[in-house]
Parts: sequence; C-alpha cells; structure tokens
Amino acid sequence: MADKAHFAEQAMVYMGSLYSAALRMTRNPADAEDLVQETYLKAYRAFDSFQEGTNLKSWLYKILTNTFINTYRSKRRRPAMTELDDVEDLYLYHRLGGLEAAAANRSAEDLVLDHFTEAEVKAAVESLPEQFRLAVLLADVEGFSYKEIAEILDVPIGTVMSRLHRGRRALQKALHTFGEERRLSAPADVPS
Repeated sequence: MADKAHFAEQAMVYMGSLYSAALRMTRNPADAEDLVQETYLKAYRAFDSFQEGTNLKSWLYKILTNTFINTYRSKRRRPAMTELDDVEDLYLYHRLGGLEAAAANRSAEDLVLDHFTEAEVKAAVESLPEQFRLAVLLADVEGFSYKEIAEILDVPIGTVMSRLHRGRRALQKALHTFGEERRLSAPADVPS
C-alpha cells in the first residue's frame, strides 16, 4: 500500500463484516464497536507490515480475532442480550438468499430449520465453547477457507478442521435437542 490514506480506504470496505463478526464474538453491541475500533487502530498502526497483494480481509480478521482473544476473553461476560439485532436479521436474510430462496429448491435441512427461531439457532451457536464457536463463525458465517482460518487463529489447518468438526457436531446436537422438543424428530442418540 502506498500510503496510510490508501490503506484506510481499502480497509474500510470491511467494516460492516468486521462489526458483524465482532458482534457474534462479543455478544454485545458496545463491545463489538470497541473491538472493531481497536482492530482498525491496530491495523492502521501496523499497515507497514501488511504485504500488498495478500488478503487484506483475512489480515483484518486475524487482528480482530487476536484482539478479541487477548482483550475480551479475560473480561467477565455481560448479561446476555435478549433482543436480536437488525444486523443478525439482515445476515440471516442474506444467508437464506432473500425471499426468492423460499420458493427455490430447498433441502430437507432447510425445511426443518424453518421450525427453529433465530433465537434458538443463535443460542445453539453461542452455547459452543469459544474455540469451536470462533471456527464455526469464521467458516460457516464469514466464509473463510481452512487455510485463512488457520492464519487468523494462528493454529494448524488440522486444528481448524478438528474444531470445525467438533463445533458443527455440538451444534447438530443442540439443534437436535430443539427438534426433539418440537417433535420434529424422534428422540435418538446423535453420534458423537
């Protein structure tokens, strides 16, 4: 990057997605804003270490994730929010592909998920242990590759794959429990 102004212009493109990720990590809008602000401050200060031609988004997510791990993990959690934010609603709308996806070819999983509220899915994700939750969010929500997640979390790719597998399995168990409560499936053991 030629100068800090050009770097800032390029980095600001990712503010919305960084905020969404920060909100899912911190579970608190004020903390998410602080986390994003601190991420941009660190990135701006360290822009000389960014190698032009590499993945800027991945670099920013690495800073965001490391800042979260180093700063917010040690803080006591605040009481859980009871209202869903518009950001989560917009994310789910885009993730489902908008209204046209409702009439499109939908899988059996999509039809079953229609019976779950956003709050239940969000609670299932939030119930995951932090290391699994971060891996699942980075892969399944943010769309990062295993390699990118490994770089962001500073762990081997095998660890990413393991955390994703275990996180997705735990998420499956939590959603299966909700399904049993709604009588969407017969009580059965979900393999571990």
